[in-house]
Amino acid sequence: MASEHGYEAVIGLEVHVQLRTQSKMFCRCANRFGAEPNTLVCPLCLGYPGALPVPNRHAIDLAIELALAIGCTVSPISVFARKSYFYPDLPKGYQISQHDRPLAEAGLLPLTAHEKSVRIERLHLEEDAGKLLHEAPGGGELDGISLVDYNRCGVPLVEIVSRPDMATAAEAQDYLQTLHQVLLYTGTSDGSMEEGSLRCDANVSVRKAGETKLGTKTEVKNVNSFRNVGRAIEHEIERQIGVLETGGEIRQETRSFDADAGVTRPMRSKEDAHDYRYFPEPDLPPLVLESDRVRALAASLPELPWQKRARFVATYGLPAGDAHLLAGSRELAEYYESAVAALPNRPKQVANWVKTEVLRELKERKFTIAEALPPARLAALVGLVDAGSLSSSAGKEVFAAIWGSGEEPAAAVDRLGLAQVSDQGQVAGWIEAVLAENAGPAAQYRAGKPATFGFLVGQVMKRSGGRAEPQLVQRLLRAALEAKPAAGSAS
Repeated sequence: MASEHGYEAVIGLEVHVQLRTQSKMFCRCANRFGAEPNTLVCPLCLGYPGALPVPNRHAIDLAIELALAIGCTVSPISVFARKSYFYPDLPKGYQISQHDRPLAEAGLLPLTAHEKSVRIERLHLEEDAGKLLHEAPGGGELDGISLVDYNRCGVPLVEIVSRPDMATAAEAQDYLQTLHQVLLYTGTSDGSMEEGSLRCDANVSVRKAGETKLGTKTEVKNVNSFRNVGRAIEHEIERQIGVLETGGEIRQETRSFDADAGVTRPMRSKEDAHDYRYFPEPDLPPLVLESDRVRALAASLPELPWQKRARFVATYGLPAGDAHLLAGSRELAEYYESAVAALPNRPKQVANWVKTEVLRELKERKFTIAEALPPARLAALVGLVDAGSLSSSAGKEVFAAIWGSGEEPAAAVDRLGLAQVSDQGQVAGWIEAVLAENAGPAAQYRAGKPATFGFLVGQVMKRSGGRAEPQLVQRLLRAALEAKPAAGSAS
């Protein structure tokens, strides 16, 4: 997409994902967030001489599952390497990672909000570094020092590197949110950006529209929310265009994002791969994967978000927007399908209740989908409304009454006296009373002003306490109005 200055952006993302394991990548220390600093450590993750790494099989399986979910080809042989650099949170002086022979390559991720798929260059395994603390525990300034918490050292990670296929901040944000959705669908990570389980670096460059040569890129590091990923990229695009428009040159560098100011700031010059002095990890042999193991993990994958959306449209006849909403999380999709299984011929009606009443109630109560009205009872309620036994407004009243109570919808309808009235004599009596009390609007309708009809319908529904069958009310009311007025009535 070209800007008003005739430039276009080229964006790629590097995403680090902490895998959902009980222990770390190469030792048995617990993989747990929130422990007291430096309590989940051992000689291996602290880099003591002579401590030998042993790969975590479950972490490897999770990485394979994630690679397969995003369409990557898993390599039968991959190689661990030492990525050498000095930083206070890296006690060994190197990070065990993968370089020239990664676990998986050549994937494809269909975006959720854009008609586009982003190519995945590679997915590789590595271990996490520690965490520098620039504030005292509990808050407060540190006098010119930083503290190091090594609990995170050795936590299993995958790094997912996209191709530079995104052209806008919105596409990049969509990519990250779609990837997050895949993490939760597959259960490979909790995907928490607040806890650092999902971290994103954005590579951004601009070039004149129509050019094929890439511009000089900058890397924006560790942006901490989906919204801030979009904000950081938008600012960086504008900044680079501004530099080029004034005759300057873009420096290849690493930048940070100041969320309060909404700007990126320089951190250091950007390193290239050779600056890290990669070489094969001498303490780990090549990782050899049996084909049967990969096939079994592929067979265990759940239906993925884009597959589920397509099936909801094809099988249930849902509009694309409803399918996107209901497939937004695996739990919500399963809730919806459980309700449909209990009322199989009304998938659209069930969808309407889930996306409105259920989601609104969850938001107001701050509940999870597991705490919602059981899907079978929701289906029973929708069935009553659909059969005409209960009006839509009365159905919402019953919905609120049975949430969390364990009461069945039919029992609540009887208890609250909300059963819809379809007895013609009773409805005709309400209509007669309303016309007697509203002779003026009735006369206006008869005089050719049909707008008053809706008002009169509303008065009948009000008199019935919302229990009168709406279609019957309209039919009998129209017949009464079109009949010859009684003697002495207004004309």
